[in-house]
Amino acid sequence: MTTVIPSVGDPTRGPAATPIAFIRTIVAAYRRYGINPANALHEAQIPPAMLDDLDARVTAGQMEIMSAVAMQELDDEALGWFSRRLPWGSYGMLCRASITSPDLGVALKRWCRHHRLLTDDILLHLSELNGDSDIAHIRLEVRRYLGDMHEFCIITLLRYLLGYACWAIDSRIPLLAARFPFPAPPHKGVYPLLFQGPVQFDAEQAEISFDAQYLHLPLRRDEAALQQMLRRALPLTVLQYRRDRLLVQRVRHLLRERLDEGATAETLAERLHLSPRTLHRQLDEEGASLQELKVEARRERAIELLIRTNRTIKQIALSAGFRNEKSFSRAFRQWTGASPSAYRERRDSPPRSIVQADDAARPSPRSSSR
Repeated sequence: MTTVIPSVGDPTRGPAATPIAFIRTIVAAYRRYGINPANALHEAQIPPAMLDDLDARVTAGQMEIMSAVAMQELDDEALGWFSRRLPWGSYGMLCRASITSPDLGVALKRWCRHHRLLTDDILLHLSELNGDSDIAHIRLEVRRYLGDMHEFCIITLLRYLLGYACWAIDSRIPLLAARFPFPAPPHKGVYPLLFQGPVQFDAEQAEISFDAQYLHLPLRRDEAALQQMLRRALPLTVLQYRRDRLLVQRVRHLLRERLDEGATAETLAERLHLSPRTLHRQLDEEGASLQELKVEARRERAIELLIRTNRTIKQIALSAGFRNEKSFSRAFRQWTGASPSAYRERRDSPPRSIVQADDAARPSPRSSSR
């Protein structure tokens, strides 16, 4: 992505989680172009000897500086992956081409389509599968052997696109799956940091999957915000957004699925790939609470079952997440002002106006005998 050499203070501060293998791949790009990587290593404060330690790690700040300097010195934002250079500003062009989109789905389709203008070595595809729940997939079609740059190219392209998508809608996009067409590398522990969600190696193709509802969210950025972001775009490839604009909706969905199983903050957080503390904090940021959402889900489930089924009150109480009929009846009266039995009777009793209309339309015995 278009950027300038970032100013990140001391780049060695912070946790060193980025594997040296990624730095080695950038150094390989320098060698491909016959350029000395010494300046980039110096700017990122990475001793050359560290390249020989396969277990070494660098910080996100060091990775950001190394990548930014390399992109400028090599004049290749693809860092040597493809059969031709991607000149400075190439990925910024993709951002500009999609920033005016009405929603994320259109923006991602434009990104994937316009990426073909840059290279056909790798094609990007956005697809949706319709079923009980819609799932969106971003798939990479590798059409040229990338050699020792294969892994770094694939994960960086996916993080570029995912990072831009999160930034554009100002929301975290939780992944339902991240699949990679190569064996688990020695540094596989870094993958959950880059792709929060289930990670699979030795897959048929590179792909990330997420809830398709995110595609319908409108973009929340404009050209001015884009200009500012592009000054330091590289952090988008490693940083995870905290806010999830569909979190409340996703919690509601899970609660409806798991009410009769006794859904807890721990079980819900596990399904959402969050900690219970993070779940509570993010719900609070969205103006909701887990307890309020539980009450809402229980009320909706109870009313639906009372209206649409002939289950016993005890069965409905258990299905709505209550331990016994007594506590359910007490809560239901607080919600509606009526007991469950009285509420059901209203369902079975036609409105008075309808009864009166039926009586008026029915002929009297005297008139029918005439």
